[in-house]
Amino acid sequence: MKIRTAEITMSAVNRSQYPGEGIPEIALAGRSNVGKSSVINGLLSRKNFARTSSTPGKTRTINFYLINEEFYFVDLPGYGYAKVAKTEKEKWGAIMEMYLSDRRELCAIFLLVDCRHEPTADDKMMYEWIKHFGYNCVVVATKADKISRGQYQKHTSIIRKKLEMAKEDKIILTSSSSNVGMKALWDEIVDQYAQHGYTVTYEKTVD
Repeated sequence: MKIRTAEITMSAVNRSQYPGEGIPEIALAGRSNVGKSSVINGLLSRKNFARTSSTPGKTRTINFYLINEEFYFVDLPGYGYAKVAKTEKEKWGAIMEMYLSDRRELCAIFLLVDCRHEPTADDKMMYEWIKHFGYNCVVVATKADKISRGQYQKHTSIIRKKLEMAKEDKIILTSSSSNVGMKALWDEIVDQYAQHGYTVTYEKTVD
């Protein structure tokens, strides 16, 4: 993917702050510290583009990244951090539901899970939430460099079984540090936009 421009356009907590240009979006969801920012940085081949926080569970905004002036990556607030107060969790739920319930520009949601561990109850809830709102869900298993290639099938099977994934939903193993799966992820991003009638300028490559 040739990245001509990439910019952080806004951080939103309510619908009035969302972009209004009608540009298509793909959102990334996942637990705190699962690696959403690292995946975005890996896709863009930039080390420090996406915002990261040293404190898990601190980010409580939806961050919109405009890529090539054609589409958005939407970084959703991380969930599942135990030390976050109940009131903060409730705020997170309200922000997420507002975004997911009526966002015409949203084409698909990529759910990030750590490939080394079984998905948590929060991950399963997020997967079910995505399906409930009728969005396509692609599961992105991060940190694949931490396991051997011979273990890929075992770990993807565990993830699929734990989340009770629909047969048509895909799992893509990735590692932003070693570039594993980044080309496959780009192919899937373009395909998801195409399914909704959007054309993204892109040359497909073989991973």
